Amino acid sequence: MAEYKLIYFNLRARAEIVRWIFKQGDIPFIDERVNIEDWPEKKKTIPGGKLPVFIVNEHTLPQSLAIARFAAKKAKLVPENDLEAAFIDALADTIYEIMAEFYKIHMSKKTEEEKKAQKEEFLPKSVLPAMEKLEKRLTGREWYVSDNLTWGDLALGVFLNELKLLNLDDLAKYPALKAHYEKVTSLPRIKEWLESRPKSGM
Repeated sequence: MAEYKLIYFNLRARAEIVRWIFKQGDIPFIDERVNIEDWPEKKKTIPGGKLPVFIVNEHTLPQSLAIARFAAKKAKLVPENDLEAAFIDALADTIYEIMAEFYKIHMSKKTEEEKKAQKEEFLPKSVLPAMEKLEKRLTGREWYVSDNLTWGDLALGVFLNELKLLNLDDLAKYPALKAHYEKVTSLPRIKEWLESRPKSGM
């Protein structure tokens, strides 16, 4: 059996979707978390010098969404229908574009006042339009693309969980999204992960 190791900082950010997928798939993996102060030395051992990376036996896979897609296939969370699979890819790409924009603001060296102004602009420009489209998509649907849970549903759950933790969501305005979030986070393995995962930054 292959040994899987996910290497990332003690953050949710770009690695959390991979953790959710493996947890839901009940697939063992090593969740190695690198402390910021240890990163300069650890970086020397990482091909490409960026995290996250995923180790499969002796092979190193970079890029968070590539890792997530690999994990999803192993967890049997990718639909057989190619178009449905493509819709999930598009969803994940959209979510990561939005969150990358937010993290860029959050981690910038600007003053807190400047960051606050940027975040206030970010919400109506990027988050709310996405949530309105997702609300329309999910209305009357069991899951995002089919009658079965896929990694797209987990990616959406991670996204909404992150908005909730960062106090950026208002799901009361989006009943279909709210119901979807509650359904995903009530999955026994996801619920257990949320209750037991290490405390971390964004």
